[in-house]
Amino acid sequence: MAQHPVCPWWLGYWLASPLRRLWYDPAKIVVPYVRPGATVVEPGPGMGFFTLELARLVGPSGRVVAIDLQPRMLAGLERRLAKAGLAGRVECRRAQPDSLGVADLAGRADFFLAFAMVHEVPSPAAFFREAAGVLKPGAVLLLAEPKGHVKEADFADELKAAADAGFRIAGRPSIRRSCTALLERA
Repeated sequence: MAQHPVCPWWLGYWLASPLRRLWYDPAKIVVPYVRPGATVVEPGPGMGFFTLELARLVGPSGRVVAIDLQPRMLAGLERRLAKAGLAGRVECRRAQPDSLGVADLAGRADFFLAFAMVHEVPSPAAFFREAAGVLKPGAVLLLAEPKGHVKEADFADELKAAADAGFRIAGRPSIRRSCTALLERA
């Protein structure tokens, strides 16, 4: 599987743009999986296109853990969260190149969103093992990769890595121009 370079921080402004909603509606994509009081893990949030919606959905008793490799992405996310009055619901963490740094969340997460980012990690196998470790039994991970950017064979490799980590495919949600899988932790 070919690893793609990490999305540059300056592209985060476009990724968080309201114009992106013409292609992807964050609410429609995540509402089926997030409830008030939930704990959600979102690696690669950029500047928060999905994060703000996730924070609204988990409510004041829930928690979103947003993890990014790039400090400038996290700084932009923190500014947007503060402006929206949602900062108290989101914990921003800096990832390491080879780890999300989420061992403290072992077995506590209700939902994990991996939207257009697994193709950037050095080891999908390690990524999915880490994701499986934080999810509660029966919890789900929504995997979506951009078609055209990620080849079908590479997406199949990601699904194999997920299966090897203990996930099973629970569904194939339809998300525009995306290869998708809803993965359930066994």
